[in-house]
Amino acid sequence: MTRKARIYEFVCQHGDSAGMTTEMVAQGLALARPNVSKELNTLVREGQLVKLSGRPVRYTPLTAEQPAAPASPARVHSAQTRTKRATTSTPVTTKVGATDIFDSMIGAHESLQNQVEQAKAAILYPPRGLNTLVIGPTGSGKTYFANTMYEFAETQGVLTNPQGLITFNCADYAHNPELLMSHLFGYIKGSFTGANEDKDGLIQEADGGMLFLDEVHRLPPEGQEMIFYFMDHGTYSRLGETAKNHHANVRLVCATTEDPKSSLLQTFVRRIPITIQLPAFNQRSAKERLALLKALLSLEAARINKQIRLTEDVVQALLGSVTYGNVGQLKSNIQLVCAQGFVNSIENDTEITITMDDLPQNIRSGLMTVASNRHELGAISELLDPVLVVKPNDGPTPLRNKNDNYELPYNLYEIIGDKASLLRREGLDKEHINRFITTDINLHLKSFYKQTQMNISPENKLAEIVDQDVIDFTKTAQETIQQLLGYNFKDNFIYAVSLHISSFIKRIQAGKPMRQMSADMLAMVKEYPAEIKAAQVLKQSLDERYHLPIPESEVYYLAILLISLKSMQLDGKVGVFVAAHGMSTASSMAQVVGQLLDDYDAAAFDMPLDMDPEVAYTHIKEQIQKLDAGNGVLMLVDMGSLTTFGKRIQKETGIAIRTIDMVTTPVVLEAVRKSGLIDSDLETIYRELVGFKGYSRISRNLPTETTPAIPVPTETAGKPDANHRAIIAICATGVGTAERIKTILDSLLAQNFIEGITVFPISVVDMPNRLAQISRSYQIIAATGIAKPKLDVPFISLEELLQGGGEKFIDQLAMGLNAPQSKLTDLRELTPELCEKYLGDYFTFLNPKKLTTILWQYSEKINQTLDEPMTNAFRIDLIMHLAGALERTAIKDQITAPTEELPTMASSKWYPVVQAADQQLTDQLQLTFSEAENYYIVQLLENHQAKLA
Repeated sequence: MTRKARIYEFVCQHGDSAGMTTEMVAQGLALARPNVSKELNTLVREGQLVKLSGRPVRYTPLTAEQPAAPASPARVHSAQTRTKRATTSTPVTTKVGATDIFDSMIGAHESLQNQVEQAKAAILYPPRGLNTLVIGPTGSGKTYFANTMYEFAETQGVLTNPQGLITFNCADYAHNPELLMSHLFGYIKGSFTGANEDKDGLIQEADGGMLFLDEVHRLPPEGQEMIFYFMDHGTYSRLGETAKNHHANVRLVCATTEDPKSSLLQTFVRRIPITIQLPAFNQRSAKERLALLKALLSLEAARINKQIRLTEDVVQALLGSVTYGNVGQLKSNIQLVCAQGFVNSIENDTEITITMDDLPQNIRSGLMTVASNRHELGAISELLDPVLVVKPNDGPTPLRNKNDNYELPYNLYEIIGDKASLLRREGLDKEHINRFITTDINLHLKSFYKQTQMNISPENKLAEIVDQDVIDFTKTAQETIQQLLGYNFKDNFIYAVSLHISSFIKRIQAGKPMRQMSADMLAMVKEYPAEIKAAQVLKQSLDERYHLPIPESEVYYLAILLISLKSMQLDGKVGVFVAAHGMSTASSMAQVVGQLLDDYDAAAFDMPLDMDPEVAYTHIKEQIQKLDAGNGVLMLVDMGSLTTFGKRIQKETGIAIRTIDMVTTPVVLEAVRKSGLIDSDLETIYRELVGFKGYSRISRNLPTETTPAIPVPTETAGKPDANHRAIIAICATGVGTAERIKTILDSLLAQNFIEGITVFPISVVDMPNRLAQISRSYQIIAATGIAKPKLDVPFISLEELLQGGGEKFIDQLAMGLNAPQSKLTDLRELTPELCEKYLGDYFTFLNPKKLTTILWQYSEKINQTLDEPMTNAFRIDLIMHLAGALERTAIKDQITAPTEELPTMASSKWYPVVQAADQQLTDQLQLTFSEAENYYIVQLLENHQAKLA
């Protein structure tokens, strides 16, 4: 193509009725301005262009058609100025009688209105449309948007060779420009080894149609140059050719998650007239987000051929669970919970029901995300009914396309149903079938999404297991520890230390005593003074961050962890072997662990359901013999014959083997992590895994509305036993505040290595009956909380406990002092500032800075009605109880009160007082206490008055 022809084509493609200046053309084609001016004037003399009056002089085609918009069309400016090229507010006119596919796009007339108009302008702009760059975060719908653009172009009849959107992912060939060129432009016979014939590329395949270049920022500079030469000239050469003698008319749509100014050559960007920015999921309105959720649910309902019923809190949790993956993450989360709901409702032919119990922790925590934003919660709640029912293909559904990165290539529900039938025939009960299939669901989805383009960082993978706050803490601690030790850790520091801390916190929360360290191990650790010092710093930081009383013994275990991370190549580690029924169950678990702990590994064996157990045994025995490094092997299996192999292999080979059944991914993760520690041995790892409770969710300790059952020791049922002792934690409801007291006491007991003591949270309302019930099986040795029971045992008030008296209290119990606890003398005066500290320490989902003043005012309103001024102890009791009630109300975790006693509440003199104080709360927070919550506040005041009397 001659220079004059190039200039003419550029003006035809990029100009409009206002024309283009010489400078615009020169910049757009990277040509010298004098040469452009000469050619433009030649084209005017030849009658192909018209020179418009005015300054600067502009040129326009003599027969140029204007865009199909009304008088104020979208103006496409020069490559030099690079404005957004957005259309005006007047919509682009589509072909008469043609279906506007964009109308089915959620947000097309709201948050995406401008983007849709830009897309239409790019497609309809004469004579061959405009190349487009779509920008948006991961999972925001760039592929979906590109497919919709293609569908629109096809319905408008502007494509001369419609054959489906041709898609090319640039990331696949980012580091191989030659391979990139061969795929895009084709090659000739003999151009490289294996090129046995001429072959066209995707450019030729897309001739007359549209080519979608996904992740275009991954193109190397050479690749970008090849593409923009094609955009300039419309010609190209295949690999192995010297002359550019092939021509194609292709509409290009490019997509990127990156800033094009920093990730693409500017010469490339300047050749793309229209840039479309897609919003993140959480930037869209509540109405649109809910519509997207319903649309994605309708796809799952169609696959299952059943309607899906979700409770309001499940919908909120799903919406709040979207943190880094936008619509794509929402889609994967919906598929996961629908699969779980399908398992639980497999015997229901018409409907599946999904409740909060069906949600994994990382999705369930989305409810807290929504609840923490009052405006957000209100906007979503206004649109929701208590139950959402979605039917197959109910309402607008997203356009399905073969290039959707989040679309499963198979029907997962058919796989689940077939497997359930097979396991049922094998004689498994419903509980084991559900557990087996649930594991399979997670592995299917994890395996699939690992292969998608979703950019999930290792930290996000770890966050599915460990609380994000622990990860953030560990990242900060790593910098400090590295400075203290003078050497850098690998990325596995984040994984290993986060898992260790999370497991430790879980142990404290469960009231488990810390394990004892042998004298030999203690002597060994003391040979590493630098690591001990670093561990002490880490312990202190943990103390300050989580306000958990951490025993000194933990310093040595932290030191062991640091020493292990310093030298990861250890000989004689305990081997970890995973075996499970299914085509990929065991290997998928090992793969997930490998992604989180790069320097560790686990051997795995997948046993198909139809495999002869003897064949499986032979293979497993061979693998274990190779795996054993002298310290034995821990076998983690799911069920059936696999549970018997360990003893048999040990007998035949002499290799020490311990077996744990009903394996889960967290168990494999913890086993592999522990096997890498320098003090690991087979028996220790086995014992600790038997009692492994998973990883903590420190910010997810929601109060429970059910009264905890009393575990009755079998050998002492019916009579108290000195070996089974109890401490009573008392609050108004038996939940909320009492649960937090229990957490504090469990931690103190574990710190002091006191075993055999159970802490029972109870309500002051039904205290006599509960005490009698507990006393039948336990010896009650102490009590704490908002009211002192009529028991001759040591008692500490909630106020004293929160101000540090708990340690002294536990010390006295440990020394066997049975006299009632004396009043502590070092209590500070209760102030709003001190109250704010308590709320911050013991409540997760409340903002202490915002609520302290409000709750203090509430307590003052109550105080004005009392016969005597409120004591510090009662004020803190009241404020802590109110904070718990607020938290339950905010997260819709409703508590219940005795049905027969609720009608009598109105006769209490405290009821109107509480109502007045509630109104003040409603005015300030727009939250209203339920009658059950008010019942317990009234009871708190009644009990306080009774004590004064």
